[in-house]
Amino acid sequence: MFKLKQNKTTVMTEILAGVTTFMTMAYIIALNPNLLTNFGADGGPSLWNAVFMATCIASGIGCILMGILANKPFAMAPGMGLNSFFAVVVSQVAVLAGVSYLEGFRAALIIILIEGVVFLILSLLNVREKIVKAIPLPIRIGISPAIGLMLMNIGFGSNAGVYSEMGGPFYAMRDFFGALTAKTAATSMGTGHGVMVLTVVTMLIGFFTIIILAHHKVKGAVLLGMLAASIVYWAGQAIFLGENPFASLASASFVPPFKDMAESTLFKLDFATFGKIGIGTIISLIVTFCIIDMFDTIGTLVGTASRAGMIDEEGNMPQMKQALVSDALGTVIGSVTGTSTVTTFIESASGVEAGGRTGLTAIVAGVIFLLCMFLSPIAALIPAAATSSALIYVGVLMLSGLKDIDFTDNFQVIPVAIMLIAIPISGSIGHGIGLGMITYTVMKVFTGKAKEVSILTYIISALFLAKFFLPF
Repeated sequence: MFKLKQNKTTVMTEILAGVTTFMTMAYIIALNPNLLTNFGADGGPSLWNAVFMATCIASGIGCILMGILANKPFAMAPGMGLNSFFAVVVSQVAVLAGVSYLEGFRAALIIILIEGVVFLILSLLNVREKIVKAIPLPIRIGISPAIGLMLMNIGFGSNAGVYSEMGGPFYAMRDFFGALTAKTAATSMGTGHGVMVLTVVTMLIGFFTIIILAHHKVKGAVLLGMLAASIVYWAGQAIFLGENPFASLASASFVPPFKDMAESTLFKLDFATFGKIGIGTIISLIVTFCIIDMFDTIGTLVGTASRAGMIDEEGNMPQMKQALVSDALGTVIGSVTGTSTVTTFIESASGVEAGGRTGLTAIVAGVIFLLCMFLSPIAALIPAAATSSALIYVGVLMLSGLKDIDFTDNFQVIPVAIMLIAIPISGSIGHGIGLGMITYTVMKVFTGKAKEVSILTYIISALFLAKFFLPF
């Protein structure tokens, strides 16, 4: 079914890759409900539990669909950035309609449902695949290294933030390595400095462990490096911080909160409230979600597939249609269970680096997501610093895609350079692609090469210009 021999892989390799992928994105299980409910402040504990369940279910089913329909090692979950934007939209809907946060949440889920249905139709009609092919080849080539820089930025930055009585978050690259002296860092971070030191040590030990194991061609090097990093962090918590790293297990509940999801979000779409926010607002929100999600997904698929050697000479990925259909179905499932847009995760690159080449990798990750409805307290023990090790390592490897760029050709190097800086800084793959395409199109038009640009490329560039500069 998965054509393991044809893809030069084995069942054990795929399982290890699936576990690796899950571990690098397990943070989404708790972070997504935190972001969508303002850390439980909005909607109460019932909504938090409902979003937690929806996250596990939508991610699990989405991953399994990707494995079965597309036979690709890509995992899905509610997209970062999109979930934060969704939380803002929920608050705006609640204010516009004069309702509670929960009612606004139920109304906003309809936007996600419409987006998912639109994408499903476009995917079945091959429109999304044509959009992929409309992206100029240099930009498609540049997506993978740009995502690599984004992964490194996440690993060194936002994935390992530290809070203390001095505020925060404090980041390793900005506040620890960026401080002039150790004394300056200690003063600015307060009691968080000890946690930051442990975080940095864990991150580096995990990173170099992965490098050494990978050099010796040890299977599961990324996963083993993350496990080694986790052990270092747990030991540091106990020895240097005086904390019990497993204390949360004592009061943890392993009973899935099905009842909260059934009462709060499961098929609880509020069409009455949805109709109160105005047709103009509805259309602008749907268009915004569609543009961001479409190019985030396309960028992740093309970039990760490129790293795995899954694209042809023209930069196209086989079975792209099935992958896009899986992505759209994941979003539909997320909307009716209670979470924001589900999309393909860039952390899938860690599983690819661990040897994952088929849909079995995605299915393994999906099954673990579903199990986390019962085992979330255990998944929560994985420290962010350990996942940072894997993200930094994979990010470095993805930079190798730059070798295919002709640095003597400004039509290639300039759009790619824009993407290399835009994607990690903005945190949006879609926005980076948009800036790259606008740059490419403008250069072609004003150098007498307008005929070399396809109609669809012009349309996409115009849409991004509207997205960036028009007030909607």
